[in-house]
Amino acid sequence: MRPRPHMRVLWPIVAGGLFVVAACLGAGRPAPAAPPPTVDLLPKALEGPMAGVEEIVFAARPIGHDPHWYANIGYYGPDANRKAYMEGGRLCRLNLKTGKITVLVDDPKGGVRDPCVHYDGKTIVFAYRKGGTENYHLHEINADGTGLRQLTDGEYDDFEPTYIPDGDIIFVSTRCKRWVNCWLTQVAIMYRCGPQGENVHPISCNGEHDNTPWPLPDGRILYMRWEYVDRSQVNFHHLWAANPDGTGQVAYFGNMYPGIVMIDAKPIPGTDKVVAIFSPGHGRKEHMGRVTIVDPNAGPDRPSYAKEISRSGDCRDPYAFSEDCFLVASPQGILLMDGHGATQVLCRPTDALEFHEPRPLVPHPREKIVPPRIDPSQNTGRMVLADVTVGRNMDGVKPGEIKKLLVLEILPIPVHFSGGMEPISMGGTFTLERILGTVPVEPDGSAYFEVPALRPVFFVAMDENDNAVKRMQSWCTVEPGETTGCAGCHEERSHVSPLKGNLQALGRAPSRIAPVSGIPDVYDFPRDIQPILDRHCLKCHDLDHRKANLELTGDRGPLYSHSYFTLTVFGQIADGRNAFANRPPRSIGASASKLMQKIDGSHHDVKVSDEERKKVRFWIESGAPYPGTYAALGSGMIGAYQENDLVRTDAGWPTVAAAQEVLARRCDSCHNAKSPLPRSLSDDGRALPPEGRRTFMSRHLAFNLTRPEKSQFVMGPLSEAAGGYGTCKARTPAAFPGKPAADIFVDTKDPDYQKLLAMIVAGKTWLDEYKRFDMPGFRPYAPYVREMKRYGILAATLGPNDPVDPYATDRAYWQSFWYVPPKP
Repeated sequence: MRPRPHMRVLWPIVAGGLFVVAACLGAGRPAPAAPPPTVDLLPKALEGPMAGVEEIVFAARPIGHDPHWYANIGYYGPDANRKAYMEGGRLCRLNLKTGKITVLVDDPKGGVRDPCVHYDGKTIVFAYRKGGTENYHLHEINADGTGLRQLTDGEYDDFEPTYIPDGDIIFVSTRCKRWVNCWLTQVAIMYRCGPQGENVHPISCNGEHDNTPWPLPDGRILYMRWEYVDRSQVNFHHLWAANPDGTGQVAYFGNMYPGIVMIDAKPIPGTDKVVAIFSPGHGRKEHMGRVTIVDPNAGPDRPSYAKEISRSGDCRDPYAFSEDCFLVASPQGILLMDGHGATQVLCRPTDALEFHEPRPLVPHPREKIVPPRIDPSQNTGRMVLADVTVGRNMDGVKPGEIKKLLVLEILPIPVHFSGGMEPISMGGTFTLERILGTVPVEPDGSAYFEVPALRPVFFVAMDENDNAVKRMQSWCTVEPGETTGCAGCHEERSHVSPLKGNLQALGRAPSRIAPVSGIPDVYDFPRDIQPILDRHCLKCHDLDHRKANLELTGDRGPLYSHSYFTLTVFGQIADGRNAFANRPPRSIGASASKLMQKIDGSHHDVKVSDEERKKVRFWIESGAPYPGTYAALGSGMIGAYQENDLVRTDAGWPTVAAAQEVLARRCDSCHNAKSPLPRSLSDDGRALPPEGRRTFMSRHLAFNLTRPEKSQFVMGPLSEAAGGYGTCKARTPAAFPGKPAADIFVDTKDPDYQKLLAMIVAGKTWLDEYKRFDMPGFRPYAPYVREMKRYGILAATLGPNDPVDPYATDRAYWQSFWYVPPKP
């Protein structure tokens, strides 16, 4: 994923982070020397770590067209007829001694992926999309190709299955009904079912992908977790582990080091190590990257304990027999690789289908069985925090300073269209966050409290004045009835916090989350924050005053209101800004936001009520969103993005062509390449430096689609005598050096003024017809309605002109995920 024009001001930081990680984890190192021309690894392997292995099973399918590692199932949000998957699939068996390939399943219009061999070596579970159908489902087949049977069904994709020792199957599925926050495809998280596909239920609750689960020898499940909570969306995809019932979710390796997708991890027999693919940056399609051995014995945060062994970055799906023997898939075919990266090609593709997921077709021992640790009769779990002052980057936080934890919930997204965060935020959060309430922290720093089960939550540590001291930019969860905990806040996972006596919080029953009175649980800027600005700020920052050249009206620009854009891009809100995590204390959130200082009475006597200050504070703590509904996505925006490309909504408008002619003739002599004006309502100013794109010359402030005649675009060149700003003047001819600069437009009757204004009026007319989320008569983008019908939230009989309450629809969607204990 590439950065947006309005994100590029942050990208040098992100790119620098990628460089550091590449240096640490090896993604940027030169490849080792090429292997000898001929390498014959197989005979030695069959005598040693592969003894008894005569055949392997693998899948064959074409490589997808989407560059994202996860976008190879389902369809795209804006257009359900556009598929992310490719057609053509086989399940194959290879005899290692004869080289003979036996095809078990062949479907030229279907898809085959993710085979996993049962412990008995006689049965294979895999994901299969039959030709002419939409979805992958779990299937089993005997190793000789007989007995094909379907295990799961429905209108969602089930894939990446793995057997677990008690007989069940863990897999990932899009039946979680959510979409990638920064792309146009569906999310899959971990599910579990019985051996016949019965009792399907989730064991994770991520808002983004959980992928490639595989059992560890100790019975836990190793998987890749992708996450971003008010931090970079392209940098955190690391290895996690959990018990097979979903309890005990914990970082396994790499979460402190952004810039590597760690995926397809599996244990190396006879060791504590695992082999994985480390795919650089935001990852490559179909999980391609470098084969890497990971040793977790130094803890999850030691990059030197990850050792690359492959000599190229186009490997995928490694399977380990030992530290010196691996099966690997690549564009060349199925490879045998040793611990130094030397390879032997075992079989090559002969058509457009590439090979994937090689596995030995042999019996293998079961892992340890981890007994269930959940109580399905409960709809909550409990969390224990030993000492909130313990952890990385906690310097200056004094014992007893933190009085409470603010508990927030990440809200899943029902569908996506752009690839970016707009209009949820301007370069900040991708996700709406619900404020659940607060729980107390005891004087010794401990806390003990209940949280709702199977919902992703995170915390903000607050002092006695509700100022944010430390913010969690990740998330955690509990299963029904689970009790889990941590040593501190961003603590070192390999360190143990010394306990000084019994934790005070454990001397009582667990706290229940107390709602915060007087605030909404999900914020909506026009509804909740703009009225406060109207009451206290417009006397100086209205369109007719604009002190410090700032305006805080709720008037609409092409994507955002002028006030929302102004507050975010002029740095009034410290909300994470889509960068990295674990900031120093008090450097993120309301306590670090200049806006809070502006409303405390010290800024020109502006002093809001306690209730208003609280409302602003908790808006910032919940990510400072613009809309309070995901129905705002894909609607009411001129010059929005799709697949990270700017959509020029007003391309072809006659008023735009006429205005551009005026700009060329009367404006461009001054507004040259260093300070060009936006050429239309959709022009994001790619020629501008970042500060220009984001501030005064931005289209988001230049055009007013509520009151077009008040747009800076026409007020600047209009004379003060005619009611304009008169800030843009014609150049004085060189022959008359003492002559005062003339106004561009003396009055509004100038035909060129009228042409510029007509372009903005056309934008208002467009917006009045298509509407934004905060406008009367708004109806969400049709694909949003399509998905809400699919989920059963909106009635299937809803007509194209029937009204839709976007806020109520979102709430019903979110509540559909709440865990409800089964009836006795």
